Amino acid sequence: MIKEFRDFIARGNVMDMAVGIIIGAAFTAIVTSLVADLINPIIGVVTGGIDFSNLFVNLGEGEFASLSAARDAGAPVFAYGAFITAVINFLIIAFVVFLLVKAVNKVKDAATKKEEAAAAPAGPSELDVLMEIRDALRK
Repeated sequence: MIKEFRDFIARGNVMDMAVGIIIGAAFTAIVTSLVADLINPIIGVVTGGIDFSNLFVNLGEGEFASLSAARDAGAPVFAYGAFITAVINFLIIAFVVFLLVKAVNKVKDAATKKEEAAAAPAGPSELDVLMEIRDALRK
């Protein structure tokens, strides 16, 4: 059983997945900073200074100036601004991953075409053979 487990871990797919998870965690930190430090301020300027991450509805007693103050006081809050921020983060991450996958697929396709061209026999093409058959049938 230990040998099977070692073989499983040594497979390329598992190692690729581990590397992907580590890179993904680091990438998440970058995207979170991108959204919090660059995108949200721009959205705030466009929407008149609204900071989405601080939008909330107090479901309990008392008045609180910020979401963090309400949470520190232990008040129940409906933090819809944090949800909006999470949706923006997700959309940006999904778009960037889409662009990365598209770029990787383009590179893979180019490499595959190059390998196919190198491996293709130097003989006549399929079209050439069909033209020869056509000409032979005409005779």
